[in-house]
Amino acid sequence: MLVTQQRVLRRFWHAVIPMSHLADGPKPFTLLGERIVLWKDDSGAPAAVRDRCCHRTARLSKGWVTNGEIVCGYHGWTYDRTGRCTRVPQAADQASPTGICVSSYHCEERYGYAWVCLDSPLTGIPDFPEARDPVFRQIDEFYELWQCGALRLMENSFDNAHFSFVHQNSFGKANHPKPSSAEIIPFEDGFHFHTVVPVKNPEGLRKALGTEEAETVRTMSNTWWIPFIRKLRIAYPHGLVHTIVTCATPIDDHSIQVVQFVFRNDTEEQVKAEDVIAFDRVVTAEDRGILEATDADTPIDLSRRAEMHMASDRPGLIMRQRLMELFEKHGETEVCHPAPVAG
Repeated sequence: MLVTQQRVLRRFWHAVIPMSHLADGPKPFTLLGERIVLWKDDSGAPAAVRDRCCHRTARLSKGWVTNGEIVCGYHGWTYDRTGRCTRVPQAADQASPTGICVSSYHCEERYGYAWVCLDSPLTGIPDFPEARDPVFRQIDEFYELWQCGALRLMENSFDNAHFSFVHQNSFGKANHPKPSSAEIIPFEDGFHFHTVVPVKNPEGLRKALGTEEAETVRTMSNTWWIPFIRKLRIAYPHGLVHTIVTCATPIDDHSIQVVQFVFRNDTEEQVKAEDVIAFDRVVTAEDRGILEATDADTPIDLSRRAEMHMASDRPGLIMRQRLMELFEKHGETEVCHPAPVAG
C-alpha cells in the first residue's frame, strides 16, 4: 500500500514529534510524503505549516521563531500559525502583507507530543484515560525511524503467533508456538482485541515487572484505531498494569516514525523508568529486526487462503478490510506496487 497516494490518510491525526524537541526552535518532519515544519507559537502551542517559504522556496525549518511566528532564514519573511505572511522586511510598505501564505495544518498537543492532521479531520485524537488518572505515570520510551510500512507494525502489534519466534529470547515461549485464543470486538474507528497469554519472565526482564516469578501471565486488552495507532493494556497477576501506546506515523511509503510511550500504575521508587524502557527496548528491537525485513509495500490481499484459516491472522485481515472500506467510501482504490511473483 502506497500510503502517500491514499489521500484519505491525510484526514487522520498522527503523532509527529515530542513537544520537548520544539523547545529550541522549529523542526522539520515529513508526514505522508509532505514536508512540514513545526514550532511553538507565543502561547506555547504547536503549529505546523508547509516547510517552504513563498519567496524563494527555502525551507522554513532553517529559520527561527520570533514572537511565536516562524521567520525564514533566507530573507526574513515571517509567517503565523495559519500560514499567513505577516512581514516582508524588504517591502517599501511595511504594512502587513496581503494574499501571501503557505499551507497550514491542524496541529494540537496531546500526551506531550505534537499531533498533525494534514486535511479536515475525520476523527479526533484517541483518548487515553490513563493520562488523566493520577494512579498512572507516563514514560516516554521511543522516538525513532523504522524502515517498514505502518500497516506492517500495526498487524504485528496484534499477532499472537509471532511471540514464540520473534520474542523467544525475551518473553515468548518457544515450546508453545500455538497462539492463545482471542476475542475481537469492532467499533466505529477500529477494534478491541482481548487475550490471555502465558509468557516467560527471564531474569534480565524481571526488574521492569517488579516480580521475581520465572513465568507469568499477561491479560492483554489491545485496541486499534484506524489507521496506525494502537494501545495495549497488559495486566499482570501481581497487580501491575503496563499500558503501551504505539503510533506508526507514516513518513513515506517505506518508513515510519515510531512514537511509543507507556502508562504504569507503579512509581519511580518501585521500578525506575530506565528499567521500563530497557525492558521494552529488548522487545521492540526484536520486532524491528523482523519488520524491517518485510516488504513495506504489499497489496492488501483479502483472499489469501493460508491467512483466512489462521485465527492469529484475523486482526490483520480485519485491518485490511477496514482500510479497503475506508478507501472505497472516499472514492479511492488501493495504490501499491505489484506483489512479487513467486518462483
